[in-house]
Amino acid sequence: MEAPQASIDSIVHSGNVTPTTPHPQSEAIPISPGPKSRSKRLLLGLQRISSSSSLTNRGRSSSTGYRSGGKGSMSCVSLASSSYYYGSSYASEMSAGYSTAPTSASSTPGLDSGFDQRARVKHLNGGEVSTSVGLPSDLRPSSPLGRSSESAELEQDYFSRTIKKERKRRDNFNFWTDMPSEIRIEILRYLGPKEIVQCSSVSKSWHQMCFDGQLWANLDTANFYQDIPGEALINIITSAGPFVRDLNLRGCVQLREKWSTKGLRDACQNLENFSIEGCRIDRTSIHCFLLQNTRLVHINLCGLAGATNNAMKIIGQHCPKVEHLNISWCNNVDTRGLRHVVEGCPSLRELVAGEVRGWDDAEFMVELFTRNSLEKLILMNCDSLSDDSFRALIVGIDPEIDFLTGRPSVPPRKLKHLDVTYCRNITDAGVEFLPHNVPDLEGLQFSHCPSLTDAALLELLPTVPLLTHLDLEEIEALTNVVLQTLAAAPCKSTLEHLGISYCEHLGDSGMLPVLKACTNIASLDMDNTRISDLVLTEAAHLLRTRSAPTRRLRAGEKPEPGMRIVAYDCANVTWMGVREVLSRNAEAQRSPSSSSGTRPTASSSFPPEYIQLKCFYNWQPTVDEHTKRVVRGDFAAAARLERKWAEWMMLTEEAGVGGGRRRRRRARLAAEVHAAEEEEGAEGVGRGGRRRARSGPAAGCSVM
Repeated sequence: MEAPQASIDSIVHSGNVTPTTPHPQSEAIPISPGPKSRSKRLLLGLQRISSSSSLTNRGRSSSTGYRSGGKGSMSCVSLASSSYYYGSSYASEMSAGYSTAPTSASSTPGLDSGFDQRARVKHLNGGEVSTSVGLPSDLRPSSPLGRSSESAELEQDYFSRTIKKERKRRDNFNFWTDMPSEIRIEILRYLGPKEIVQCSSVSKSWHQMCFDGQLWANLDTANFYQDIPGEALINIITSAGPFVRDLNLRGCVQLREKWSTKGLRDACQNLENFSIEGCRIDRTSIHCFLLQNTRLVHINLCGLAGATNNAMKIIGQHCPKVEHLNISWCNNVDTRGLRHVVEGCPSLRELVAGEVRGWDDAEFMVELFTRNSLEKLILMNCDSLSDDSFRALIVGIDPEIDFLTGRPSVPPRKLKHLDVTYCRNITDAGVEFLPHNVPDLEGLQFSHCPSLTDAALLELLPTVPLLTHLDLEEIEALTNVVLQTLAAAPCKSTLEHLGISYCEHLGDSGMLPVLKACTNIASLDMDNTRISDLVLTEAAHLLRTRSAPTRRLRAGEKPEPGMRIVAYDCANVTWMGVREVLSRNAEAQRSPSSSSGTRPTASSSFPPEYIQLKCFYNWQPTVDEHTKRVVRGDFAAAARLERKWAEWMMLTEEAGVGGGRRRRRRARLAAEVHAAEEEEGAEGVGRGGRRRARSGPAAGCSVM
């Protein structure tokens, strides 16, 4: 027992103990207690004093080695001074309740020279425990006294943590330049031609992009032909030539001397729609365009002196797909050139040939009859059109007659629109073959054909059930019987436009049945006729009835024109009829829950359509101002204007200002009454021909 005692004393007095790394769940080496000497008791007391403060600060209970009745052990003895030792062996998290203090036994692994002496060094900062160094941070044990967010995160599995990668900053990105060219072109398509030309001045790349042919597949200069210079227009055509499909150069007179520019005539070779109406273009350039574009479908050469019969021959030989041809006012074209077009273009459906000579050629008309492909034929101002040629166009020459009906047995024509305005040689003899031969007719214009009478239309109107437009302007021989026949015809439900201007024999007896039967009518031209206020009142009632079943005008919406009426220079139309139209335009329909009254309120609803009226020139400014207020939705102001205007007109009549017209009307009525009484007296009707004495304004007609 001497050797172990000496070893313990030497270790205690030296004060230097190298801490060892504890092995988990390792048992302390017991040391057999020696005799209780005074020095041992003194040593135990000193140890208790030196270690009590540390144990108190740590907040731990006293060591189990100091419990009463327990056996002492050297593992409970601190072998270092209090200034160096920072905690007992029991304070270690790795001790698991057993002493890890080194002993003097030679077999103790803590005394090996190769052991890391820094593994057990701890630093206490308040309630937190930090390990100086030793194990990797992910493998360090957590402190039982206090857990921070960092220590809690370390308790997770090392391989299950989310690794946050730093996002690499993107290099400088040019949104427009790095965009695919197809998307850039698609964005520029939303701009108009004028805006695209303005964008071309941004840079060289923009200039190249803005003049890309994909943007100019449809080159229509109708909206900016006066603003674009000739050089810019030529640049567009030459740059986008192969891509252009629709080329409309109507009115571009700035190209007058530039059609021979290099590359201009050869640029476009894939045109489908070609319009150079009103351009000052030479004959050679027209021929070049027609020769190089064999896919043409729509050709408009209206008003060109350079368009000749040779150009028509080129169309017939090189443009077989033509469906629409407009050669109106081409003085150098006649039916001899049109024969090439009719023979070479089997798909020709529309022919506009106003003021073209040669329509008295019966052989050419028979060729049109044989082809029977025309759906639209406009022959305005063709004085050469006669009854014989018109008959050959409809039924051919010497057709076979059906004995049951007495009509020519020929296939019906495909005509949908026929315009023979100002064809003064057309009479009833030419029109009598139209009934039953044009069942698909939708538009018919016989304006300014003074030789026509009622007989030409009484048989035709019942046989055109699809008629929508009928223009009979300035046919003086027409009477109200034609309008009454129209009101009973099958086309009464489809008729939308009716023109009877300058038909001085038409009046209320014909127009009132038309307005009652033709409920879809939207345009009426009735100037210089005998209509009166009754027609305007009936038109207002028609629009009111037609709008009643449909939706009403909602908040924020503005009305649209529902009917157009032209009634100026009508002697029987007074301001009261005009007021009836104005009152209907601003009329408010109230909901059942609204209070009674005359002024519109918030609960009032207004019709979505209004009548656009053209009347006597002295009243037209008031009508226009009233219409402006209706269009912008200010119905209260429109009603107030109509009311004030009516008050002013009544005061004007009472004061006699402008009463000359009123006096003349009264004198005319008095003369008619006098003439009627004279006729009754001559026939012996009534009271033996006696004339009653009259008093009042009618009696003083001579004075008036």
